[in-house]
Amino acid sequence: MNIRDTIAIPDVQGFADVRRLAINKVGIKSIRHPVRVLDKSGGVQHTIAVFNMYVALPHNFKGTHMSRFVEILNTNEREISVENFESMLRDMVRRLEAETGHIEMTFPYFINKKAPVSGVQSMMDYEVTLIGELRSGGELHQYVKVVVPVTSLCPCSKKISERGAHNQRSHVTVTARINDFVWIEELIELVEKQASCELYGLLKRPDEKHVTERAYDNPKFVEDMVRDIAALLNKEKRIDAYVVESENFESIHNHSAYALIERDKRAP
Repeated sequence: MNIRDTIAIPDVQGFADVRRLAINKVGIKSIRHPVRVLDKSGGVQHTIAVFNMYVALPHNFKGTHMSRFVEILNTNEREISVENFESMLRDMVRRLEAETGHIEMTFPYFINKKAPVSGVQSMMDYEVTLIGELRSGGELHQYVKVVVPVTSLCPCSKKISERGAHNQRSHVTVTARINDFVWIEELIELVEKQASCELYGLLKRPDEKHVTERAYDNPKFVEDMVRDIAALLNKEKRIDAYVVESENFESIHNHSAYALIERDKRAP
C-alpha cells in the first residue's frame, strides 16, 4: 500500500452523527497489559493488569479511535503507580481529543507476611484497582480500591453458644478518593486491624491457635467492620471520599451478610 492509497482510506469514526446523543463512556474494556508497581518496601512488583479505558464522545461524532487506547498502553514501558497514573490519563484524553476520560487498572498485589507466632513468611495476594477520572475543566479525581480478605466472628453466636462461635472469611472493599499519595499497604493494614483477625498464606500450629483465639476475643458483626473502618477513614486527611463495604460469606447460612458506608468528606 502506497501513501496515496493510505490518504484515500476514509476515517469513518470522524464522520458526523445527526442523532444528537452524546456518549458518556466509550472505549476498550478488559485489555491485559504488563505493568510495574512500586511497593512500600522499596521494591517493584511486575504483574499483569486489566485495563478499562474510556472517554466521553460528543453528540456530533460518530465514533472514537479505539486503536489509540492500545497505542497509549504500548507507547513505552510505564511504571504504573498512583504517582504517575495522572499522566497516562491526561495523555489519553489529549490523544482522543476528548473533554473527559476514565481509566481503571486492576491487578493482583502481593505482600510478604509473617505468621504471628512462628514468624514463618508467606505471600498474601490482594485485588487492587487504580481509578482515574478526568472531568470537564480538567478536574482530576483519583481513587484506590482494595479488596481485603479477613476473618469475622459473630458476636451473637459467641454470646449464645456454650462452645465456640461461628466465623467465616469476609471480603472488605475500600474505595478511597485520594488527594495525596497513599500506599496500598496502608489501606490494607487499616482494614486488617479492624477485622476479627487477618489472614495469612501459611500458618503453623501455634499460629493457628493464635488466630483462632484472636478472632474469638475480637468478634465483629458486618456492621461493626464497616463502622470501625469508616471511623479511621474519617480521620485520614489524604482521603476526600470513600466507600467501605463488607461481605461476610456466612458459614451457617446459604447467603452473605453485607454492609456499606459511603461518605464524601468534602460535601456540605
